[in-house]
Amino acid sequence: MAGFFQSAREDIASVFDRDPAAKSWFEVVTCYPGLHALWFHRINHGLWKHGLRTTSRFFSQIARFFFAIEIHPGAEIGRRLFIDHGMGIIIGETTVIGDDCTLYQGVTLGGTGKETGKRHPTLQNGVFVGAGAKILGNIIVGENCRVGAGSVVLHNVPPNSTIVGVPGHIVLRAGKRVVINDPKDVRDPFSDVLIKLAREVKELRQQVAELTHQPLTEPDVDVAIILDRSAEAGEQDSKGEPGIAVYYDYQI
Repeated sequence: MAGFFQSAREDIASVFDRDPAAKSWFEVVTCYPGLHALWFHRINHGLWKHGLRTTSRFFSQIARFFFAIEIHPGAEIGRRLFIDHGMGIIIGETTVIGDDCTLYQGVTLGGTGKETGKRHPTLQNGVFVGAGAKILGNIIVGENCRVGAGSVVLHNVPPNSTIVGVPGHIVLRAGKRVVINDPKDVRDPFSDVLIKLAREVKELRQQVAELTHQPLTEPDVDVAIILDRSAEAGEQDSKGEPGIAVYYDYQI
């Protein structure tokens, strides 16, 4: 019981650390459904571990009814989880959440099918998940990652990365910009069309250069579509910027 109250104090302190709208302890304790759902889960998870599976599921459904946050009692949640707003959050049975993570409303930590065993994601310490994001399957989101609002994450994410989009792709890693480096890593129709268009434009520019006997020069723009897969991690890009593990085959 002492451990529960110690965790509760940490949870309240984490609200003040991460939510500028928090004004007083009384307000936090009475008006933050994310805290209430988390505290209910700590009790339900204890029941689950002691073999009271049906009882813990029943109480989790009561919490779901009152707080609109569904946390399966089998989920393992670390210290100082902050659930902001919380409406519509779903956390599956085999989910593992590390310390100091943050979830916003509408987040789903779910599975992708009828497989058994570990089938839900693992969030390591310090992960931030924006509103409406879906992290699906037995994947690992590394420490200090940020998942953009509305993203759908289906593959492992290395630590210190920012991932956005549907399907999710990494745009920042360790504070450095990451461009689309392999068309197979971004499986959406728009990217396929864009890559095909970039290839065709490059071919046309090469033909024009041959006809005019002028050297082919690259346009001075920031966004890149990468068609060359020969780049090695840690090499410099064509602009001499370190840490971007790609070569510029064509830019648009």
